[in-house]
Amino acid sequence: MSDDAAPWLIVGLGNPGAEYAGNRHNIGFMVVDLLAERIGGKFKAHKARAQVVEGRMGPPGPANRRVVLAKPMSFMNLSGGPVTALRDFYKVPLERIVAVHDELDIDYPTLRLKLGGGDNGHNGLKSMTKSMGADYHRVRCGIGRPPGRMQVADFVLKDFSSTERKELAWFVDRAADAVECLVAEGLERAQSAYNG
Repeated sequence: MSDDAAPWLIVGLGNPGAEYAGNRHNIGFMVVDLLAERIGGKFKAHKARAQVVEGRMGPPGPANRRVVLAKPMSFMNLSGGPVTALRDFYKVPLERIVAVHDELDIDYPTLRLKLGGGDNGHNGLKSMTKSMGADYHRVRCGIGRPPGRMQVADFVLKDFSSTERKELAWFVDRAADAVECLVAEGLERAQSAYNG
């Protein structure tokens, strides 16, 4: 399979299970759920310990891309295993992998897109980078820092506040738009359109 024929692998980072569904840490899952809805797909279990949807994204013509949307079904800090298995299964080059994740150092609801870089203490990214290197795309969904003395782990594993929830659907929608733009038009175009 030539690189041109290889799909994009879009990974939403989160924790599996209903009790985590509304957590800040699960915004990656929320974004890929919306993308799956947009391409008319339903998640199915994959042997790589992930839920996947295969489909196409983007306008008709050359910018229309094969995509695999994925939610690792390991916990966040073990995301690298399922993502690496999916990469190998679908033969995806590293630069066509996109991690959609929460980001503490960016204010809510701000997006930033980038290629490569550190993990900034994010256990999902740390696990992915350890498994396959750092040169994959990131769609970073800002959640801001915890208030007062709240521990980071407690903050990311809490649901969005009622104030934040007023903008959450818009934020998830915008992040999904940014992923589509990245896949169809490239990083620079997506950064200029969506980086807050």
